[in-house]
This record gives sequence, structure tokens and C-alpha cells, in this order.
Amino acid sequence: MAHSLVKNYIHIVFSTKKRENIITEDFDYKLYNYLSKIINSTDSTVLKIGGYTDHIHILCELSKNYALSNFMQLLKGASSKWVNDNKFTSSNFHWQSGYGAFSIRPQDIDIIINYIDNQKIHHTTVSYQNELLTFLRKYNVKYNEKYLWD
Repeated sequence: MAHSLVKNYIHIVFSTKKRENIITEDFDYKLYNYLSKIINSTDSTVLKIGGYTDHIHILCELSKNYALSNFMQLLKGASSKWVNDNKFTSSNFHWQSGYGAFSIRPQDIDIIINYIDNQKIHHTTVSYQNELLTFLRKYNVKYNEKYLWD
């Protein structure tokens, strides 16, 4: 085949350092827009970004030209620098060191978009920790809980 033909739909989830509730309504949409710009700069396509006060959800089509680990390093590094440069938080802003990334079937895209749209309602009853554990179980990801919550 002369071309590389790829369709990688990825649902990414990551938290603020120590799951601090510091993503406020003062700048959450600005952060989502900035993350979108970073993602688009990688030839990837944003389908939805949202989250809650302590974490982010991203649904995107990952470019064939980026390894997920490099993509995440760019995304988290650039966005935390942007938050700090713009002084959106009173203390130094950091993301947790890890992330969750789950491949999504094309027929599930609308379900994930709806899920991300409803994060604020969802998290009135479900913590980020329980949400992540549910994803890990659903996708059969092996983990040691000792290392999940840095």
C-alpha cells in the first residue's frame, strides 16, 4: 500500500496534580480551546473536550504521525505552561504524570461526546476516581491502584 491509512479515535482522561479542584469556570472553556489548538496543530482532530474541576476528557482522532506518549507530553506540557503563564490559578498548575487513553469504535463517538458534554452533571454523584476505575474495568486495563493517584 502506497499510503498509510489510519483512523484512531481516542478518549483521553487526565487529572490535575493530586486531583486538585482548580479548573474553574473562570477559565475552563479557555483551557478547552487552548487544548483544541494544540491538538489541531498535530494534524489530529478534536471531536470533544470537556471535564470537571479536577480533570479533562478529550475525544479526538489521533494523527498517524504522532505516538500517543509524544502527543500527551506535548498536550500536557504546553497546556500547563499556558495556564501558569496566564496566572489562571493562584498556585503553580500541574497535571498528574499519567493519563488514561481508550480506543473508541466509530459507532460509539456520539455516546462519548454526550458523556463528555454531561461531565458537570455526572460528577455531582460520581468522583473522578470512581469514573477512572470504571473505565479501567470496562476496557480491561490492568492497574495497581497504588500508582493511580499521584
